[in-house]
Amino acid sequence: MRDQWLGTHLLGATVVPPFSFDYGGRPSASLLSAWPQQRESQLLDTGRVRHTLTWDDPQTGLQVRCEAVEYQDHPVVEWTVWIENGGPADTPVLERIQGLDVPFEREAAAAEFVLHGIKGDSCTADSFEPWSRVLGPGSAAAFAPPDGSGKSCDGPAGWPYYNLQLPAGGVILAIGWPGQWASSFTRDTGTGLRVRAGQQLTRLCLQPGERIRTPLIALLFWSGTDVVTAQNLWRRWYVRHSMPRVQGQTQPAVAQIQVGGAEADTAYVQRFLDAGIHVDLCWRDAGGTADAVWFPTGDGPYHEPGLAWLNSGTWEVDPAKYPRGFRPFSDWVHEHGMQFVLWFEPERVGDPHSWLGVHHPEWLLPGTSHGALLDEGNPTACQWLIEHISDMITSQGIDWYREDMNGCGPLPAWRRHDAPDRQGITENHYVQGHLRYWDELRLRHPHLRLDSCASGGRRNDLESMRRAVPLLRSDFQFPQMAGVVEGNQGHTFGLSSWLPFQGTGCYQYEPYAFRSFYLPSFGMGELTEENQAAQQQAYAECRWVAPLMLADYYPLTPYSLATDRWIAWQFNRPEQGDGLVQAFRRVDCPERAVALRLRGLDPDAMYVLTDLDRAGVTHAHGAALMAEGLTVDASSSPAAVVLLYHQAPQDP
Repeated sequence: MRDQWLGTHLLGATVVPPFSFDYGGRPSASLLSAWPQQRESQLLDTGRVRHTLTWDDPQTGLQVRCEAVEYQDHPVVEWTVWIENGGPADTPVLERIQGLDVPFEREAAAAEFVLHGIKGDSCTADSFEPWSRVLGPGSAAAFAPPDGSGKSCDGPAGWPYYNLQLPAGGVILAIGWPGQWASSFTRDTGTGLRVRAGQQLTRLCLQPGERIRTPLIALLFWSGTDVVTAQNLWRRWYVRHSMPRVQGQTQPAVAQIQVGGAEADTAYVQRFLDAGIHVDLCWRDAGGTADAVWFPTGDGPYHEPGLAWLNSGTWEVDPAKYPRGFRPFSDWVHEHGMQFVLWFEPERVGDPHSWLGVHHPEWLLPGTSHGALLDEGNPTACQWLIEHISDMITSQGIDWYREDMNGCGPLPAWRRHDAPDRQGITENHYVQGHLRYWDELRLRHPHLRLDSCASGGRRNDLESMRRAVPLLRSDFQFPQMAGVVEGNQGHTFGLSSWLPFQGTGCYQYEPYAFRSFYLPSFGMGELTEENQAAQQQAYAECRWVAPLMLADYYPLTPYSLATDRWIAWQFNRPEQGDGLVQAFRRVDCPERAVALRLRGLDPDAMYVLTDLDRAGVTHAHGAALMAEGLTVDASSSPAAVVLLYHQAPQDP
């Protein structure tokens, strides 16, 4: 399927480009077919080939370059389109630029197109809720982050990943754009479906030498009828080729605690170590009150309790609070085998009296809900940011750069800065600068890992996930939030189809609650005498559980937030012959037991099962666990059952 698609759209004698735009009022399909075209292919490594197609307009000097990567070990192709003005004058207007614009066909008697996806993050219980839509004749579906956002994974319609199920197969589509994208699926009255995706608004002319780009588009082709198997193919490709690597290694599961960041925090962390809780990450967040914020806040506009951290724009460690900076603490952390995570929010300048507000107001874009926006599309501003934060990473001993973006989003500031004939240009240059900034930090600091955050999990598109991982998938984690426990069960259920690595924190200390938050990145609140036993149990259990959650994922029940239901899922490592089942009997659920048909096991193998709440082990054949199911029993509700399994050694 992938090779046939490549032949049609990129590699055939006559190609139908998988993107589109209008130029000077004419569609690209008619223009590109008449422009001179060049093509070359390059082997990037043993698993990837890059194909570059270039078209040049002999009249205006516009160059269109499509850079596509074909994966040899997975049925995947991805591409980005670059458009550059190589002429001496401004170009005619470019508009409706779509990084993806392709048709799909089905036979008249075949099953209908079905589109699968999940919601984006809204800091609610139903964030990441799975959904499916039948795309019947004449129907249409459109998606984008909310108006005024600009955060790529924001809101119910803001999830830029889809699984389009076709008869006897399908294609998973991903949009990489840490900005305001839009997608549409338009069904004709016959047998066709047209899929488009790109930056939401583009109507602009390019100045001489100026270059813009489309979002990254990735397609994974799959065959058969099992959507869950297709999602596991996606997860395996994602871990192998999209998760960022440090020293050749993808991100392993981690345990973390949140610290204040001062030298006195060594005693705080030591309490965890003395309790037998050895975490991987010591996470210094912004701080809420004025005396807790780690950077100078001056006389900024935010005086309400807990909001001093919004007075951002001076990215220095406050010398009055930390005269020796964070280095003494980060050195101590390193000596004890841990890493230091420091929170930043460099894009938002909340205080007009901050260093950036006073010294470089020309770098700022007004119009956001929480101050101005540092224009990363300004090359001078972007270079300053690279140099400044890079120096801090070195001087403060930072292992993880955590980047946040609060407020409603950057989109109003971007669009306010656009001229009428340059709509979308500010966002496009900004996204290019933002990705360049992240790339340069990683290049200069090979040990550095990035944590993507934007009021929770609202900036986790594919381009972001090539560089960062979400240590916090959503801000929906605190006990005072209604439905937070069942909501996080639902978050794991839905998001696990797409992002193998994700994280959250738990501030409740009963097994039903804290087991609902187990993830590859897991943490809890302050250690006290009252909760020490619970924290010891939770961190120890998650050490066993979390690595398995990077493997194949299988939902075992329907998705639901209802309190009278069971919800359960499985993670399976077929190569190692082991895995995990998590099952939750909610508070109003009348059924004491549920039978769960496991997936992905060896039917001929015997499995050893361990219930974390019961002594001893049980044994069952893989065939029986898949056909008849595993019976999970909970005598009371609510209850959280965690079962680990592995293949029993075979007799020689």
